[in-house]
Amino acid sequence: MGTADERGPERGGARAGGDFEIRIKGRVGSAFRSAFAELTVTVNPPETVLHGAGLDQAALYGILDRIQALGLELVEVRRLNGP
Repeated sequence: MGTADERGPERGGARAGGDFEIRIKGRVGSAFRSAFAELTVTVNPPETVLHGAGLDQAALYGILDRIQALGLELVEVRRLNGP
């Protein structure tokens, strides 16, 4: 039996896509929204909520890297569906 990474998307491995909700502290302005063009951005004070559909692990880590690079405070990451 392989590891989760070896199973691949057809068997629910780490590379399989999922829907995620990412919460950031504060309100993200339009300049920051362009950095997250592939996501749905909703301002829900006191947080900004990013929704991503069908994100694989690499895409999720890329988004988290952008959040850090922009100096934003990550509040929560939650998978909305999946195994």
